[in-house]
Amino acid sequence: MKFLMEQWQALPDYVRSTVWILVVTVSLILSVAFTTLWERKVIGWMQLRKGPNRVGSIFGFLPGIFQPFADVIKLLIKEVVIPAESNKVLFRIAPMITLIPAFAIWAVIPLDPNLVIADVNAGLLYVLALTSVGVYGVILAGWASNSKYAFLGAMRSAAQIVAYEIAMGFALVGVLMASRSLNLGKIILAQQGTSILSWFWLPLFPLFIVYFIAGVAETNRAPFDVAEGESEIVAGFHVEYSGIAFGLFFLAEYANMILITALTVVFFFGGWLSPLAGIPGLEGTFLAAPSVVWLALKMAVFAFVFLWIRATFPRYRYDQIMRLGWKVLIPVTIVWIGVEGVLAALKVGPWSGPV
Repeated sequence: MKFLMEQWQALPDYVRSTVWILVVTVSLILSVAFTTLWERKVIGWMQLRKGPNRVGSIFGFLPGIFQPFADVIKLLIKEVVIPAESNKVLFRIAPMITLIPAFAIWAVIPLDPNLVIADVNAGLLYVLALTSVGVYGVILAGWASNSKYAFLGAMRSAAQIVAYEIAMGFALVGVLMASRSLNLGKIILAQQGTSILSWFWLPLFPLFIVYFIAGVAETNRAPFDVAEGESEIVAGFHVEYSGIAFGLFFLAEYANMILITALTVVFFFGGWLSPLAGIPGLEGTFLAAPSVVWLALKMAVFAFVFLWIRATFPRYRYDQIMRLGWKVLIPVTIVWIGVEGVLAALKVGPWSGPV
C-alpha cells in the first residue's frame, strides 16, 4: 500500500486530477441511475406499492436492481427524431448545455479534507455562475424545437428558474457573511466546533429553508414541475425530444438534484465534518473523523427529502410558484441578511470568533 501511495504521489498533478475527474464523473452517473430506481422504490413504498421489481436481482435480493440499466439501453436504442423545421444545431446542443454545468460544478466541491479536484478561492462564485448556465439549455430546447408547446414550457421554466435563483443567491450571501470566504473548503472549516450546533443550519436556519426550497424549484422537481405539467403543456420544453436526447435532460434533472443536496450539506451542514465530533469517548475514532462517508450520508438524507416531497405535495399553480419566489423567499432572505449584519456587529454565533 505504501508503494502504491508513493507511485500515486509521484504522478503529475494533471494525471491525478484527470483520474479524480473520471472517478467523480462515473460515480455521479451511477448515482443518478440508482437514484431513479430509489425514487420509484421510495414512492412505491409510500403509496403501498412495490415499485420496479422485475429486472434482475442479486441472489434473490434487491429485486429490480438492474432497472436503471434497462432504462439506459432502451433510451440508447430508440431513434432520436429531430423535427424538420427545428434549428437542428441548437436542438442538439441544448441537452448538453443543461447537463454539463451539473457535472462541472463538482470540480470545486470538497469531498473530504484532502480531496477536491480544483481548490478554487472563488468557488462560491464559480457555483453561482454555472448554476445560472443551465437555464440557457432549457430556453434553447424550447425555442429550437419550433413548437409552441415546447416554447411555452421553456418560458415558464426559465421564469421560474430565474426567480428562485435570486433567492438562492441571497441565501448564499448569508453563507458568505458567516464563513467570510468564497472557498467551499474554508466554508466547511468555518463550521467546525464541538457539536452539530456549530454548523450554519442553526444561525442561518431561514436561509437554509429558503435555499432548499429554491433548490427543489431550480431542479423543476415536484411540486414545482409546472414546466412539465402534462395536463397543460404536454411535457414542457423537451416535448420534441426522444431517445438519448431526452435521456440527457432526464440525467441533468437528477444530476442537479444530487448537486443541490451536496451544496446544501456543504453550506449548512458541515460538509464532510462528522456529526459525532466532540462527543466524549468517540474523539480520535473513525466515527468522529471527517470523511467523504459523512458527506455521502448527509446527501442521502436530503435526497430522500426530495423524494418525500414529490410523493407528498400536489403540483402548485404557476402563479402560486411565482408568488412564493418573488413575494416570500426573496424578502425572507433580504431580512435575514440584515439580521446577520446585526449579529455580526454584536459578535454573536459564527461571528464571535476572530476575523
